[in-house]
Amino acid sequence: MEYRPLGRTGLTVSALSLGTMTFGEQNSQDEAFAQLDMARDAGINFIDAAELYPISPKAETQGRTEEIIGNWLKSRGRPDDWVIATKVVGPSPAMPWFRGPDHSLGRADIEAAVDASLRRLGVEAIDLYYLHWPARQTNTFGRLGYTPGDDADAVPLADSLAVLGELVRAGKIRHVALSNETPWGLMTALKLAEQSGLPRPACIQNPYSLVNRSFEVGLAEIACREAVGLAAYSPLAGGVLSGKYLDGGQPPGARLTLWPGRYGRYTKPAGVAATRDYVGLARRHGLDPCAMALAYVMSRPFVTSAIAGATSTDQLAGHLAACELTLPEEVLAGIEDIQSLNSNPCP
Repeated sequence: MEYRPLGRTGLTVSALSLGTMTFGEQNSQDEAFAQLDMARDAGINFIDAAELYPISPKAETQGRTEEIIGNWLKSRGRPDDWVIATKVVGPSPAMPWFRGPDHSLGRADIEAAVDASLRRLGVEAIDLYYLHWPARQTNTFGRLGYTPGDDADAVPLADSLAVLGELVRAGKIRHVALSNETPWGLMTALKLAEQSGLPRPACIQNPYSLVNRSFEVGLAEIACREAVGLAAYSPLAGGVLSGKYLDGGQPPGARLTLWPGRYGRYTKPAGVAATRDYVGLARRHGLDPCAMALAYVMSRPFVTSAIAGATSTDQLAGHLAACELTLPEEVLAGIEDIQSLNSNPCP
C-alpha cells in the first residue's frame, strides 16, 4: 500500500481509502466488520464516514454507519495509524431529522454534530472533520449554470471555520477539511487560515472519476500548489464504471437497482456511452474495469486518496488489486482519447 501526506498535517494516509456509506443499509454490521478487517489487513488506514450515512439517507438509519465503525473499534481495538474522517451535513431542508429543517453550519449545529459523532464512533477525537457541503448557494452535486443567490441567511464560511478551530483547541477534532467545494470556497478557506488563524483545510473531498474530471479545472492546481490534495469520492461513478449496469443490468442489491430514481448522475446517455468505451478499453487490455478506473484516479498528482466503497469483501478485494496496478501508456492514451470525444459526461 502506498501512503501519501495528508496536506500539511504530518499524517500519511493510504492511497486507497475505505468508503463506508453502505454500512447499515446495504451491508449488515457483520459484513461491515469483514470489510474493515480486510481493509486493515491490506494496509488501508484512511476510513471515510459521515453523520449522513448510510445512504439512501433516512431518519431511522441516520448515524448507523458511525455506530458500526464505533462497534468495530470497540471490538478490535483502534489501529494506531488509522485516520478516521467524518462530516457534518450542510443545509438540507428535505432532511429535517438533522437538528430541524433549518439546520446549517453554525455553532449549535456543528457542536451538536461533533458530539454525536464522537459518541457513535466511541473515540476521544475525530481525526479529520469535513463540512459536507457549503452553507452558501453554489454549485454542488453536478449542478451547472451558476446563478448568484441571496446568501443573507447562510452561515459564512469564516464562522463555520471559527467553530471548527475552537473544537480543534478543545481536542474534539484534530484536522478540518472541505467537501463538495468550489475553487472560490477552497481559496477563501486558505486565505482565512493565513490571515485570520482559522484551521487550514487538510484536503478536499469532491467527486473525481473517468466520467467526471471537472476537478481538473481550477481545483487541481490549487490542490498541488497549496498542498490540499483531493480525497476523491465516487472514483467508480457509483459503481457504474464496473460496467455492471450496461445493457439494462440490474444486479441484486446494487445502489441503482435499489434506488433507480435517486442516483442518476452517472446514468445519463452520454455517461453510459463513455462507460461502455472505458469498459471496452479495459477489457481489450486484459484489465478489470474497476481496477483501471481506480488506478487512474490514484495516479493523478493532485489525488491524496481514492475513496472506494464496497458491498462485499469480493468487491473490496478487487479494489485493493488496483493498488498494485500501473496503467500502461497505451491505456492512458486510450483514456485521453475517450475523454476528448466525450468530455466529462457526468459532472
